[in-house]
Amino acid sequence: MKFTAQQIAGILEGDIVGNPDVEVSKLSKIEEGTEGSLTFLANPKYQPYIYSTKASITIVNKSFVPENNLETTLIKVEDAYKSFSKLLEYYNLVKLNKHGIENPSFISETATYGSNIYIGAFTYIGENVKIGDNVKIFPNTYIGDNVIIGNDTIVFAGAKLYSETVIGTNCVINSGVIIGADGFGFVPNEKGEYNKVPQTGNVIIEDFVDIGAGTTIDRATLGSTRIRKGVKLDNHIQIAHNVEIGKNTVIAAQTGIAGSTKIGENCQIGGQVGIVGHIVIGNNVKIQAQSGIGRSIKDNEMLQGSPALTYGDYNKSYVHFKNLPKIVKNITDLEKKVNGNN
Repeated sequence: MKFTAQQIAGILEGDIVGNPDVEVSKLSKIEEGTEGSLTFLANPKYQPYIYSTKASITIVNKSFVPENNLETTLIKVEDAYKSFSKLLEYYNLVKLNKHGIENPSFISETATYGSNIYIGAFTYIGENVKIGDNVKIFPNTYIGDNVIIGNDTIVFAGAKLYSETVIGTNCVINSGVIIGADGFGFVPNEKGEYNKVPQTGNVIIEDFVDIGAGTTIDRATLGSTRIRKGVKLDNHIQIAHNVEIGKNTVIAAQTGIAGSTKIGENCQIGGQVGIVGHIVIGNNVKIQAQSGIGRSIKDNEMLQGSPALTYGDYNKSYVHFKNLPKIVKNITDLEKKVNGNN
């Protein structure tokens, strides 16, 4: 798909310096720009590249005044970085602007769906599924019985939504996501074997939630596992049965959250964090990467380490930890002197 400088300037409300009819069909870094590509200059560190870039169009701030001749056509805007981000959003909308139902795919006769939808090939949609308007479901996706998907949600290829799952509006479910698989519920019997506890609940994903590739969210044993509005989940996160994650919390990759834990609003959780079950984490909590959380946490705490300490205590302790061999030697030397004096 090609765009002219005139079309791009119209989208960004920018001014053109150069050829308004030059076309681009791809994006590039300014230092790697090639003919037919679009780039941007926001960081002054990269300014020397604008004189050598082969990119056909470069988005720059209105304050930019070239010191040498340019080969690239400029589009001048108030904020080059924000404008480029806006253009990326527009590009994604165009790229994902698919419509219709591809074959082969299976859609149950009891399923209903709204207008302007896209269902990719080899998709399975089960009994009593309800799909809203402007939903896009990419190929090789499984939608189980009684699933509800709200308006303007995107489900990328290969995702699996088990039965009874509820997805809100304006959500993004990336490839490989599994929502609604059984929670890890087993009880030992008298033979030392494990009997499965039936998982009869569901998963509810509220509006404006993004779920990264390969993330798994287990259905509740009873009731619902619930992801609140605006939550952003990275790739390869495990969320166990009956967990609740509060509004606008963000969680980085490879974090694992055990069953029935409640996480508050506006929390920031780093990668590879492990959180035990049946605890409560307050609002506005920040947890550094690779921390282990084994207790309930109050609002506004910042934690690091395993088991996690408050961020300040951890840093103070780490100074001593690095000097531990020296400290042990000093104690040993003192013990020898004391014992020698005895």
